[in-house]
Amino acid sequence: MTAGGDTQARPALNARQDSTLPERVARSAAALAGEPVDDIHDWLRQRRKEGSFAVERIPFEELEDWSFAPETGNLVHRSGRFFTVEGLRVSIGEHPGRREWQQPVIVQPEVGILGILTQEFGGVLHFLMQAKMEPGNPGLLQLSPTVQATYSNYTKVHNGASVRYLEYFTDPSRGRVLSDVLQSEHGAWFHRKRNRNMIVETTGPVAEHEDFRWLTLGQIHELLRHDNTVNLDARSVLAGLYVPSTPYALHSDTELLSWLAARRSTTPIRSERVPLSGLPGWTRGRFSIDHEDDLYFRTVAVSIWASNREVDHWTQPLIEPRGQGVVAFLTRTIEGVPHVLVQARAEGGFIDVELGPTVQCQPASHAHLPAASQPHFLHVATTAPPSRIRYSALHSEEGGRFLDSVSRYLIVDADECDAPLDVPPGFRWISRDQLAALTQYSHYVSVQARTLLLCLNTVEGM
Repeated sequence: MTAGGDTQARPALNARQDSTLPERVARSAAALAGEPVDDIHDWLRQRRKEGSFAVERIPFEELEDWSFAPETGNLVHRSGRFFTVEGLRVSIGEHPGRREWQQPVIVQPEVGILGILTQEFGGVLHFLMQAKMEPGNPGLLQLSPTVQATYSNYTKVHNGASVRYLEYFTDPSRGRVLSDVLQSEHGAWFHRKRNRNMIVETTGPVAEHEDFRWLTLGQIHELLRHDNTVNLDARSVLAGLYVPSTPYALHSDTELLSWLAARRSTTPIRSERVPLSGLPGWTRGRFSIDHEDDLYFRTVAVSIWASNREVDHWTQPLIEPRGQGVVAFLTRTIEGVPHVLVQARAEGGFIDVELGPTVQCQPASHAHLPAASQPHFLHVATTAPPSRIRYSALHSEEGGRFLDSVSRYLIVDADECDAPLDVPPGFRWISRDQLAALTQYSHYVSVQARTLLLCLNTVEGM
């Protein structure tokens, strides 16, 4: 990652492992030959049709193996595993501008595996994608990584079936690792949650299964243009396929990292887990835990049936946001190089400040605020004329923990009037190459920004 006069070596770990990887990734991204995208949609529809899927809201009292702990009111599983729903007290920043609040949060300390298996066919990298059901996803079944499993899942705490293809991501002798990074998840609803994002290349034969299909990166990019088709975990993993492009950037690497270090040092995130019972501002009813002003999100309970999962029936809590989100990058071309406007985001569940989208919010939760208090650049992103919208699609968030959590993902061309180079504190123009390089490291690029980076690669090309 080099930039604007900075001569330090690019930390392109993948390139050192395989100097041909950028070319191979670019070739896969350009490959649409073979199975048409319409046929992939037909396959997904067929998997929905042949499977048996249902999700039903239930009162908390009908949760099986889940209960509210008498001492804390936390929502816990009888095994002590999977995850818990607890209270969180958050303080961000220093006086006098410190922000404080309390909220329910999902605590899931174990690290899961999000892994995609790749192999060359006809000289083109293909990625083994899964048609996977998640209870919170619109349409339930979406295109997912080869393996998407929590530690409790793949160690069979639920006494279910084995996770298919898991061995490629737990046994180093089964393939060559192309990408392997511990990445954060939604800091607004998870407390310090991380998953191992992996891409592993294999050359040997791989057993076929009707719920899995080999696709080129070009086909996946095309599917990203369709609403609620490629799930969050697949987007997160594929964003780690770093391909260098240009050494120029408005701000050098040293300047960028210094700016982020300064934001982190002046915006500490202090979070403390507290009892869910009696959490100020939140009320527990029979069917949900709600904010007193009906804002932000609520916690609900569901009963799930799925014929193609490790177990075919279970119940669990889910977090349900109040309204559709907006997640956007403003972009500008500077000296011929694509740049995006990132925000240094401090979220209650983060370990540290991360680079996030220009805009990330639920407009319904801000509608009561005066215009001056609305999120920066929200108006620019949501009122842009069609000629400036380079990308727009609805994508769901993590369907295993969130119910109907959908955001409009946007990439919008900006000009000097909308987004000058001299931006407000907490924002920074960085090149696409710089952002891509930082996905190789933990706690630098948020999960929403990783999705937008992948979408930017869809419209810009690899």
